[in-house]
Amino acid sequence: MKFETKVIHSGVHPDPSTGAIMTPIFQTSTYVQESPGVNQGYAYARTANPTRTVLEDNLAALENGTDAITYGSGLAALDAILKLLEPGDQVVSTHDLYGGSYRLMVQLYQKYGIEFHFVDFGDDAAVTNAINAKTKLLWIETPTNPMLSIIDIKKTVTTFAHDGLLVCVDNTFASPYLQSPLDLGADIVLHSATKYLNGHSDVVLGAVIVKDRSLGKRLRFIQNAAGAIPGPQDCFLTIRGIKTLHLRMDRACRNALFLAHQLRDLDQIAHVYYPGLDQHHGHDIAKMQMSQFGAMISFDLVDDRIDAANAILENTRLFALAESLGGVESLIGHPATMTHASIPKQEREKIGLTDSLIRLSVGVEHQDDLWADLKQAICTS
Repeated sequence: MKFETKVIHSGVHPDPSTGAIMTPIFQTSTYVQESPGVNQGYAYARTANPTRTVLEDNLAALENGTDAITYGSGLAALDAILKLLEPGDQVVSTHDLYGGSYRLMVQLYQKYGIEFHFVDFGDDAAVTNAINAKTKLLWIETPTNPMLSIIDIKKTVTTFAHDGLLVCVDNTFASPYLQSPLDLGADIVLHSATKYLNGHSDVVLGAVIVKDRSLGKRLRFIQNAAGAIPGPQDCFLTIRGIKTLHLRMDRACRNALFLAHQLRDLDQIAHVYYPGLDQHHGHDIAKMQMSQFGAMISFDLVDDRIDAANAILENTRLFALAESLGGVESLIGHPATMTHASIPKQEREKIGLTDSLIRLSVGVEHQDDLWADLKQAICTS
């Protein structure tokens, strides 16, 4: 079954009691049992909910996995993955990653005896030196947030993974439409489904997809035991959003490629970070492991000051200044003071995250209107 058909049909069936073509919102906390332990597959809604089951079956199909487990947010999904570890275990992570992931790792889990190393996954020697017998998890974002670096997933698996070491890819920026990490050898895929999967900026939800059923059982136990589950209405809205994922991503990717080329020619712009540009250092890898280059762009200014960035951020009319990404509407943000403020400045500077770096989540509006908005904000600031 082709992807465009999977998003609409995989795991989704008409409601048997009414024939409703859309999955119902099962807004219930408990289920009547025939006798103790005898039920229709559902006993208590923390453990399972029919609306959530449909979403999870759909996500497993989209990522070519065996199991999908959903959570109340993307960070709750990461929290569940980290709960697979024991004190003394080590995680080697890309050094360019979402600020919330860094905060969860360093400020919460590090105090429980889990060690984290943040390295450049484009530097084979740095990754090799960071891995030892205690390493249990390689944490990858690709494309990374916010520098849009590209990490070779297949190479990471074949070069660095060993028995007992899990490779997890945060696939949020790409979505399963553009990239299939499990097919490239990864063990776990994470999504902040808040973003492209839902696509309408009205849900907070996370998902983990795996290809090993025993690993899926461990994560489902954590889901039930910890209880960080999504509600049925959020699951319903995400099912609805996924049905147009391919349509939204096609348009947003085309818009982003157009805008990246336009931004590159402005005198006020120092660098444009977008893997669809030929000069991007990860362009060839992106061509190999992605079907398109995504809809996220970052750029920094020749005038490397927060004030210079603010002048642009405060003067766009279509690009809304807001957290998050992946909705149908275009957003603009300032990583240093917004999404990545929890990462120390010296660590941000190591990856090139300057005070003037601006991040764009390109939506599905007309590309000419988006460019006119950006150009006037940049050129008049």
